Amino acid sequence: MPWHIATRAEPHGDAVRKLASRGTMLIYESHVKEEAAVAEQERKKRTIGDIRDSKRTGEKMVYMSVPDYTSARWAEMAGIDVAVVGDSLAMIAHGHPNTIPATMEMMVMHARAVRRGAPNTFVLGCMPYQSYNSVDRALANATRFMQEALCDAVKPQGGKAQAHILKALVDAGIPTASHIGLTPHTIAMFGGFRIQGRTADAAMKILEDALAIQDAGCFMLEFEAVPAKIARVISAELEIPTIGIGAGVGTDGQILLCHDLLGVFTDFKPKFTKRYANLTEVAVRGIEEYVADVKSGSFPDDDHSYGVDDKEYERFLGMMQKRRQL
Repeated sequence: MPWHIATRAEPHGDAVRKLASRGTMLIYESHVKEEAAVAEQERKKRTIGDIRDSKRTGEKMVYMSVPDYTSARWAEMAGIDVAVVGDSLAMIAHGHPNTIPATMEMMVMHARAVRRGAPNTFVLGCMPYQSYNSVDRALANATRFMQEALCDAVKPQGGKAQAHILKALVDAGIPTASHIGLTPHTIAMFGGFRIQGRTADAAMKILEDALAIQDAGCFMLEFEAVPAKIARVISAELEIPTIGIGAGVGTDGQILLCHDLLGVFTDFKPKFTKRYANLTEVAVRGIEEYVADVKSGSFPDDDHSYGVDDKEYERFLGMMQKRRQL
């Protein structure tokens, strides 16, 4: 700890001062340990019950899509309620133009990393494209999320048309949510990323999908790219909580992508994303400084290099000289 270093660096004082300093240090260490213990006790993983109860209590649940160990660590440290392993990682971590190329192998690998990074956070695994196109396939792949990645729940996409799949997952004891509005797995049908629910007929379809998800036994649903008024009215009709991304403030919770809100992913910025930081600017600036230091020969300096005993160094030079003469 820094206190140890400071104590060693100070000149020797009288016994009383040393004893007082040590006592202060011990009190400090005890206080830090107590705070850490309290924080650990307070940081309890949210449960399905907590999420369901948020509809009644009015607590705004905060979800964030995280693709890896480090972002999962950030999520847990910041107090995110639910860490979502979204198949958007096919875009932000693998450079694909959309989520279609995400595979189960890819998703399980990332979900494992997220679980290691956020052991005390509820983790929701998003089922990738065509991984739930039949009951048997959905059950097998959802089980992989739960068993291999230790997720707390899964989230396919779809409403009325997928209700039998959702119900089969729930009946099998797998906590399940779903995703409606703009469903990235069907962007080919939409002709790209398009806002959904802008006509009365389209809004009624979203309502029917939402009710079908609720009737299937899902514990939550997500609206994406739905007009705020529509999402608010439909959310009020439901008994299960809703979250939104590009769906206004009237949902029961919100979700954003970690790499979007922190300015890590900069290929494009959706309208619904609010940037709370710009880590890409910070990262590029830091890398530029590193490049400049290496080019100029100023890195690494003595502070960032390992030393060797002078006698051993001289002995090594002598041994090397003898070897040259062989």
